[in-house]
Amino acid sequence: MILGIGTDLANIDRISGTLARFGDRFKNRVFTETEQRKAERRRDVAGTYAKRWAAKEACSKALGTGLAMGISWKDMAVKNLASGQPVMEVTGWAKERLEAMTPPGHEAIIHVTLTDDHPWAQAFVVIEARPTAL
Repeated sequence: MILGIGTDLANIDRISGTLARFGDRFKNRVFTETEQRKAERRRDVAGTYAKRWAAKEACSKALGTGLAMGISWKDMAVKNLASGQPVMEVTGWAKERLEAMTPPGHEAIIHVTLTDDHPWAQAFVVIEARPTAL
């Protein structure tokens, strides 16, 4: 069953300007060390950060809270499987919210997809509840 759906569209040029203006202060407030290492290795640094920004926004929407209810930016982190597939890891309040919205006897799976076409970066997040194996 679907527990939540979220989407977000981020302007890569806006993120690039924010990176130029605030640099590490912005990066350290919003992105985990793993996310920062990934972005800094990429040819399109701003695009990589913009996709992760959009994913965090989309995840907060899928959790039904937005960013106003106590979720920290770093409570949601985009990682990549060896195949390159992005996955969302939640900690802190975001994890507590996810656990609270997951029905008994189910496990929550967060699906995330990212795309960009300059100047836009987009993310979709779907939270699924699957019955746990007996």
